[in-house]
Amino acid sequence: MSEELERILARLTEPDNAVIQQATAELKQAFKDPAIIPALCAVMTGSQNPQVRQSAAVMLRMRVRKHWKKISPDHRESLKAVVLQALQNETEHTVRHSLSQLCAVLVKHETPDRWPALLALLNQSTKSNNPQDRQVGLLLLSKVVGSNPEPFKPHYKQLLQLFGTVLLDLNNPTALYYCILTLTAITAYTGTEEMNLMRSLIPKLLIALKHLIQADQDQASEAMEVFDELMESEVSIVVPHIAEIVRFCLEISADVSLSDSLRVKALSCIAVLIRLKSKAVLKHKLLQPILQVVFPILSAAPPPGEEDPEDEENDTEGDSENPKHFAVQVIDTMALHMPPEKLFNQLLPFTQACLSSENPYERKGGLMCMAVLAEGCADHIRTKMLSSMLQTVCRSLSDNNQVVRSAALFALGQFSEHLQPDVSKFHAELMPLLHGYLSAVNQTKIGHMTKAFYALENFLENLGPEIEPYLPTLMETMLSALNNAENLKLKELAVSAIGAIANAAKEMLVPYFPPIIESLKGFLTDTSEEMRTLQTQALDTLSVLARTVGKEVFSPLAAECVQLGLNLTDAVDDPDLRRCTYSLFSAVSDVSPDCLAPHLPPITTVMLLSLRSTEGVTAHLDEDKQFVLLDDDDADGEEGDSTNQDSVHSLRFSVENAYIDEKEDACDALGEIAFNTGVAFQPFLESSFQQVYELHDFPHEDVRRAAFGAMGQFCRAQHKVWKENPTEANHQALHKLLQVVLPCFLEAVRQDRERQVVMGILESMNAVIKSCQGEALQAPGIVAEISNAIKDVLKKKTVCQDVGGDEADDDEQQAEYDAMLQEFAGEGIPVLASALPAETFYPHLNDLLPLIMSKAKPSCTEADRSFSIGTIGETLHSLVSVAGGRAVAGRLSNRLLPVLVAGVRDSDAEVRNNSVFALGALAQAAGPIVASDYPVMLSLFSNLLSKESDPRVIDNLCAALCRMIMSHIEGVPLEQVFPALVACLPLKEDMEENKTIYSCLTFLYSHNPVLVQAHFHSQNAYLSFLYLFFLETQNTLLVLLRGLAQHHTKEFESAVMSLPDEQRNKMTMAVTQS
Repeated sequence: MSEELERILARLTEPDNAVIQQATAELKQAFKDPAIIPALCAVMTGSQNPQVRQSAAVMLRMRVRKHWKKISPDHRESLKAVVLQALQNETEHTVRHSLSQLCAVLVKHETPDRWPALLALLNQSTKSNNPQDRQVGLLLLSKVVGSNPEPFKPHYKQLLQLFGTVLLDLNNPTALYYCILTLTAITAYTGTEEMNLMRSLIPKLLIALKHLIQADQDQASEAMEVFDELMESEVSIVVPHIAEIVRFCLEISADVSLSDSLRVKALSCIAVLIRLKSKAVLKHKLLQPILQVVFPILSAAPPPGEEDPEDEENDTEGDSENPKHFAVQVIDTMALHMPPEKLFNQLLPFTQACLSSENPYERKGGLMCMAVLAEGCADHIRTKMLSSMLQTVCRSLSDNNQVVRSAALFALGQFSEHLQPDVSKFHAELMPLLHGYLSAVNQTKIGHMTKAFYALENFLENLGPEIEPYLPTLMETMLSALNNAENLKLKELAVSAIGAIANAAKEMLVPYFPPIIESLKGFLTDTSEEMRTLQTQALDTLSVLARTVGKEVFSPLAAECVQLGLNLTDAVDDPDLRRCTYSLFSAVSDVSPDCLAPHLPPITTVMLLSLRSTEGVTAHLDEDKQFVLLDDDDADGEEGDSTNQDSVHSLRFSVENAYIDEKEDACDALGEIAFNTGVAFQPFLESSFQQVYELHDFPHEDVRRAAFGAMGQFCRAQHKVWKENPTEANHQALHKLLQVVLPCFLEAVRQDRERQVVMGILESMNAVIKSCQGEALQAPGIVAEISNAIKDVLKKKTVCQDVGGDEADDDEQQAEYDAMLQEFAGEGIPVLASALPAETFYPHLNDLLPLIMSKAKPSCTEADRSFSIGTIGETLHSLVSVAGGRAVAGRLSNRLLPVLVAGVRDSDAEVRNNSVFALGALAQAAGPIVASDYPVMLSLFSNLLSKESDPRVIDNLCAALCRMIMSHIEGVPLEQVFPALVACLPLKEDMEENKTIYSCLTFLYSHNPVLVQAHFHSQNAYLSFLYLFFLETQNTLLVLLRGLAQHHTKEFESAVMSLPDEQRNKMTMAVTQS
């Protein structure tokens, strides 16, 4: 049989399709003979043709992988012996490679200990004096360990000792390569006992990699992945060597003679080290050397006659794997993980040098650098550098070089996204510049236009009511592009911009709604391939419109939108399109939940399929593609494909972004739909929850974050259902959910490695407690566990806060995102305070307060001081409405007063604002208990009022006085305080506090009508009342207004006359009706 088999395999390698098909048919026949195993063994060892030997090894491997149970014990044993013998005799590298892979599959079924001959061969060959034998031994080792790292665990110590020797074999680069691959494979599985051995290998590893780079850059690039593994699974191994590793990576990054892929690996390794160990990078003074290497890379000109990928006309927006792109990412990572003060001191000289250069690519580099700082250092830029940075960007928008103008547009887009609300205040300067770009819409290259739209959209999205004067011109431009543009990309940009405009304009967009909807419907019913991205965008914008133009306007379209979405998911198989239909469904559930309810079965089905799908996930297994045609035909399915049980670590997964986004949006949408549709969603809650719960440890952080968000939404949805229909079954279902979700949240707060995920979890947990109140806190010990998790974040003890290592946290400075994480945790304190009886929460609050108060010190940043005092204020505000709150607030007052009094004198308006609010909340919560502190508070407020210029602080001061009056009227000298209060009305910015003012005025009017009437003689004071009336049409206020109308007819009438028509008529009717 073996000669026949050899003939068939030889014909498979011929360059003739007909011959190959004929041979394949014969091969399938041959596979039905039980003697196929020995026959393949004979060909694998005996054929003269290396291609045929290799094919036989591959066939055997597939046979073993799929049908191990069908192979008789004798055949198994002989196969194990033959393959080891073949390896020792083989001279061709490709065949050795396939033989090693066959061994790897055999080990999967046999385990190393049941194949002592393999261990013996490995031991003998890797230590041989013959370099060729050592290479073969290490190739075999890398394959068998690489695909089964865990069963080899007992041998790790021995392996690491071997690697220590092999890494010194600098003249045998192939041996170095296989050695490093094996080390990479076992890293994730090593335990503490192997740590020291691993650590001692790092210096040898660096030298070995330098030699490997000289010999083979592709192999070196793959071997560099050892650092990714080391950093991701056990960063403490690399910390002692961090300076050497960074210097090694900088050498590679700076060497333009090396391949892009090697330089990219080196730069990304630096970025990961900054992400995981920024404190160590700073402590070893590595920031300056990194910047010295990174800046020339990010500002280098492309080769003559070429452009940077992002400047090419048909840039497909894919992230280009080039050193320049990764150099910018290094700066981005610094901004996200380093304290802004430390970073800017060293970074600004480099940026300024670039911006003032004659070379356009250096100017572009400076702008790209500014752009990526915006996200991580937002507060620092907003408060200290915004106008100078914006001036630079505006200047660059009219640079004579398009490369520079494009970078300026990108920077403006980034600023608009991350530096709100401050950037929007510059609309008068920026809108004409942006509009100048749009007016040239048909003459400009579309690639450049895309960047102009990016900047415009981000800017418009956050403008709010300020968009009004620009709306007519903007909509004329957009609608004209929708109707007339030849270019589909231009239409897509206009559709996207309309979504951004809608976010700002809200109901102001209603007059333009009919023509917009006509266009969108046209795009959504055409299913031709070239319309795909335009359709995706149209769905996205439709979702925005649903949420912004108002229920009355959108509701009539809701049912049609749901049908459109369902038709598209049926007709088109595209993850981006599905993702946008999910967003549309959740927007409709917000506006018109009843429309969605009947369609929940198909909607949840398609979403759960997205969550379950492994589409777009590729496991990188070395499969020889040419034999795929044989792969499944001969499987009888008796054994299932064993590759599915491959340990996840031994496979590298790559997932296409579109599928990641689809899963993320499916989670978000399911959570929102469950909450909005309430009882209609009940039949789907359990299956949805299970599917979402399984994603809580998904490899990609965006999906994890969305899964945690949806789990929180499911709890809130179930709570709402129980509130509306308080049956025992609904109550039990709620507690069953909470018992799974809260522990899962708390575990991830401590263990997840990504700050963004942990922030999402804290936000979700706060929302659950806010909604469910005490119901969420029934489980024994749960309050203590939540408080401890908050404490761990405030003390920086969680995994995502770069714990461990030898860097002491000696200074107050931290990256803004680290501070933001602590803010999310701090927000949980007032949330807990409002959900529990004050005495129950008091011991935990007592532990948490010192951590919050420590951030109010003058040496802390404005953001920290504002957060600290804001949290204290919100917590006191929570105590107002819970049982026992007054006593607890009284007990805390002596500790809190000094901090709040200092805060009122702070140089930062936001800190003053929060301090004033907190003092008012203290007075309201503690009441007469703090009567003795009233004189101090009043004199402090009186001083502040004489010099305060910030309108929001004055608004909050009025509200604080009102809280003091209502809480303990005897403590306030009304003759002096009331006129001062009235003089500050109406409120200018903090309209939320109108309710407080209103409550106080009606309270005073019932106590002392003469006083109120005596001081109401200015038109302004009346106006503030009239505005209150439109906020709260309650009878007490009417009584008050009628009283005033009688006593001060003239002033009252002039105030009424100054109102807009509709309000004026409403007011006159209300006051004259008796």
